[in-house]
Formats: sequence, structure tokens, C-alpha cells
Amino acid sequence: MSTGRALRQVPVRAVDAGLVVLAVLDTWINLYDEATPIMWVGAALGCVALAVRRRFPLAVVLLTLPMTLFMDVALAPLAALYTLATRTRNRPLLAGCALVNATAGTLAWPLSDTSSDDRTWTLIQFVYTLATAFAPILFGQLVQARADLARQLVEVEVAREHERALYAQTVLARERAQLAREMHDVVSHQVSLIAVQAGAMQVAAKDPGAREAARTIRTLSVNTLDELRHMVTLLRVSGGRETELTPQPTLADLQQLIAGSGIETTLTGGLPPVISTTAQRTVYRTVQEALTNVRKHAPGARADVRLWHDARHFGVTVTNTVPTRPTVALPSSRHGLIGLRERAELLDGTLTAEPTPQGGYEVELRAPIRPA
Repeated sequence: MSTGRALRQVPVRAVDAGLVVLAVLDTWINLYDEATPIMWVGAALGCVALAVRRRFPLAVVLLTLPMTLFMDVALAPLAALYTLATRTRNRPLLAGCALVNATAGTLAWPLSDTSSDDRTWTLIQFVYTLATAFAPILFGQLVQARADLARQLVEVEVAREHERALYAQTVLARERAQLAREMHDVVSHQVSLIAVQAGAMQVAAKDPGAREAARTIRTLSVNTLDELRHMVTLLRVSGGRETELTPQPTLADLQQLIAGSGIETTLTGGLPPVISTTAQRTVYRTVQEALTNVRKHAPGARADVRLWHDARHFGVTVTNTVPTRPTVALPSSRHGLIGLRERAELLDGTLTAEPTPQGGYEVELRAPIRPA
């Protein structure tokens, strides 16, 4: 551990008490057997004043000034000057205190002993005393400059951290823009081909079931392209002021979502009209993900979508029955429910997904009602 760090860990009161003790010892050594009661009173006042030097530095300088009249080099006045130098940026004040200290230290005690022959030595003593007074002031200013430099270094480091964060955001925005281009050029192209082929099949097919299947594929492809277009827009405006996409799905689009899901689904209940657009979009995405999971993991199952609310909360519960056909392994990122839980947390709500006693599955969103 460095010496400076060790000194900073010493309690302030212990440092002040030690300084007072040193000042008392210094006074005792210098004035022993030659001090008058007035000297002892002045010295005692100056030594005791060091205990409050941090709160009243200028007053302590003035209280320790009498000690320079009858002591050549006193610890208490020097400590008071150092403390004042670390507490103020008024350099004329510091220069004035040094001059007053040197003047008081140069005066002979008592004043009646001064003779004309001592003027040269008095001037020399004044210069030395002035240099002695300036020494703690310069050291105190150095300590103050060091503290200022340390604060500036902290500010520079904070600015650098902010700059690094901005650079990271810029890189992220660039990556998102590149990802948006890739999604537009690759994914949308493939989905567009699917939609075109499904449309051609719908026209050419003679079997009603095949035409219906082709129509469903084409409808889902078009919806996928629309969702992809919104996602590309979101990635491209990353970092801008527009944080939401328009138009966004709301409760008004829920019936259309259920009708195009390809699953036998019933919609019951309702939600209060005061909930925000964000909450409506979260309900929509919850139903969308739940129906997608039913289509992927429970073929042939029926689903029940129930919207509900009470005095303080609202929510949606999607329950499906057991599958009636064997499941087919389909690719999945397994992030759907994680994303729904994050959406629910943004509303200060919760999302639960668990099997039902009848062998089906249930997904429920629950959140507090907050007016739009």
C-alpha cells in the first residue's frame, strides 16, 4: 500500500488531534523557561484553534498569528497557512496572509528592543520568514491542483466511457442496418416467391381443398411479408426518435389474426378501452405466439382465447386442447416465450406458460391497468 493511500485512510479527527499535540510540543520546546503568561495564552489559543482549521481556515490563521511574534518558526501558523491554501483559490488573500505572517515574525519582541543598527538583519529575517510562510502556501496550492487534476481525470474517464457507449451504439445501428438489408434481400425474396407460387397454385388447382390450402399459404406469406417489412423498418430507424412502428397491431386486429391462424379458435371476453396501445400490442403478440405454438406443437388442437379484466388488472388466457395429429419437427429459436415475458415485464406484468391438467397447454398474460 502506498504512503499517500495509507495517509488518506487515517481518520480526519485523528490527524487534527495529532497536529494539535505536535503544535503543543513545539510551543513547549520553544517557550520553555522564557515565556510570559501572555505568550502562553496566545500559544494555547493558536494550538487549540488547529482543531477547527478545516472549517474556519482564515480564522485559524489569524488566531495563530500571535505565535509568530515570539517564536522563530512555529508549527501552528505554518499548518494554518497550509490549510488555508488547500481551501481557497484567492491567491491575493494567500499572499496577504504570508506578508502579515512574515511581518509579525520579523518584529522584535518586545518592540522597545528594536534599534537602528538591526534594520539590515531585520530585512534579511523578513525575507527568510516570508519564504518560510510561502512554503506551506505553495505546498497547499500544489495539493489543491493535484485534487483538481484527479477530478478532471475522472471527468475525462467518464467522457471516454460515454464516447465508447456512443461508438457501440453506432456500431450496433450499423449492424442492424446491415441485418435489415439482409432480411430484405434474402428472407423477403424467398417469402415473396412462396406467395407467388401459392397464388399460382390457387388459380391452377382444381381440387377445392388444394385451392383452400394454397389460399392459406398465400395469405400467411403476405402477412409474413408485412411483419418483415415492419421489422426491417424497426431495424433501420434504430437510434432515431421513432421507437414504435406505425401501423401497429391492436385489439382491432385480433379477430383477423384468429381467423387467419388456421386453427379452430374461439374468442371470448373483452378488455377495457383505457389500456394503452403498447398493452394492446402485447396482448396481440401474446395471442399470436400462443397460436403459433399450437400450430407447431399441437396439430389438430382447438384453442380458446379469453380476454378478461377486473378492477385493477387485465389479461389474456390462451388455452389449447390436446393435439389430434402427430407433431412434426419444425425449426424454432425457442425465444418466443422469452420475448413475451420481456414484453410483460415492460407492463409490470407477468406471463405464465404451463400444461393443463387435461393434457393441453395454457399461456396467460396478466398486467395492471394503466390508462393510455
